[in-house]
Amino acid sequence: MKETQLAGITLMVLATFVFALQDAITKTLTAELPVSQILFVRFSAFALMALYVAHRQIGLRAAFASVVPGLQISRCLLMCAEIALFAYVLRFLGLAQMHALFACFPLFVAALSVPVLGERVGWRRWLAVIIGFAGTFIILRPGTAVFNPLALLPLLGAALYAVYNLLTRKVSKKDAYATSLVYFGVVGALASGVFAIGQWQEISTSAAFKLTLLSVVSVVAHMMLMKALQLTEAVVLQPFQYFILPWALLLGYFLFGETLDVWSLLGSIIVVGSGVYVAFREYHQQRRYFEKVPSSP
Repeated sequence: MKETQLAGITLMVLATFVFALQDAITKTLTAELPVSQILFVRFSAFALMALYVAHRQIGLRAAFASVVPGLQISRCLLMCAEIALFAYVLRFLGLAQMHALFACFPLFVAALSVPVLGERVGWRRWLAVIIGFAGTFIILRPGTAVFNPLALLPLLGAALYAVYNLLTRKVSKKDAYATSLVYFGVVGALASGVFAIGQWQEISTSAAFKLTLLSVVSVVAHMMLMKALQLTEAVVLQPFQYFILPWALLLGYFLFGETLDVWSLLGSIIVVGSGVYVAFREYHQQRRYFEKVPSSP
């Protein structure tokens, strides 16, 4: 394994911890402030970071000059909805349970890539998707006393995040990465700000500290992710995104006293295993494709 690739994987694993910490801070804040207010502060901090990065890379004028502005705005609004849903449900579900269910998003990506991108998914990946979703049913256990209807919402969030990822693939073929970054931050801040205005509450000293920490953690996490993607291919990094689940388990236990029962752990293992296999097959397919395509002279 190349040193740069190992460095990218290490950064990705560290980034998953920071993202899990971001969600833990969000969970504590949802008990004090409206979700829209939390999101507005978070997106505003992200927008400042995105504008700075875009200014350094391609200039702000070029960053806002999207070839597909409608698609950019649509994917950003979709992500705003997903983040708001995730933050809202964190009020009622544990951090570990949320991530155990949300871990199925790569399965949604594989399934939806057929109608959205027109990609071909082989029978092995379809089988992995089916097995993975069976894992989510083990976690949910519908029809039993432990079933919580609110636990369906993380699945909706995973589906929204999957569509966002697919639309991001589309825009990445038209726009620079800095453009997608700027649109994400600016559109997110504007969209959440519309709702935050009517729900704005006085911020206590404790909440102000947590909001500041959340903003810093969010920016650091995305900077680490960006650097990891510069060092290593996204398809190689994808399986390592699942490290967020054990981090969520640890943070949930130590910060909130949360635990997952045996069935939820079993379901999580099935979901993660299926997602890793889907990522492996995608990586294998890409390798075969590039081996067939002759290199430029």
